Amino acid sequence: MVELAYGPRAPRKWFKNTEGCALGQIHADIRVANRVDEALVERGLANGHPVRLLDLEAVLVDTGATTLCLPKSQVAELGLPLKRRGHATTAAGDFWVNIYGDAQVYLLGRNVTVECVELDDGTNPLLGVEPLEFMGIEPDLRNQRLILLPDEEWFRV
Repeated sequence: MVELAYGPRAPRKWFKNTEGCALGQIHADIRVANRVDEALVERGLANGHPVRLLDLEAVLVDTGATTLCLPKSQVAELGLPLKRRGHATTAAGDFWVNIYGDAQVYLLGRNVTVECVELDDGTNPLLGVEPLEFMGIEPDLRNQRLILLPDEEWFRV
């Protein structure tokens, strides 16, 4: 047994992967819309302009990401407004990124407006933890699924 400064090494627990994807990975089908477009349509001010939206399949739920992350071409297709540039730290290093506003995310019958971090084209979209928390959706990594929490368990003011 290896002794470490904080005590003996804990035994490892291995889980069988029954879903055919990497252990702990969760993928979800989401809809992302331009919230400004939605507001204009709701107020009757869109002048025939449709709501720009994307239906994205098998988006990786990334518990290491903070918010929604989309490739540059998808951000452009949605027409999201640039809010600011920010510093991001990832496993690949530190970067300056563009942060866009007013992305409306729809998942499991709930929705939330979030900021969106721009990724390089060719990169897969990611759904971070903050949108999930705001929608009352909890990742179950062991069973590779999302759990929709009852309203009384997650909606607190």
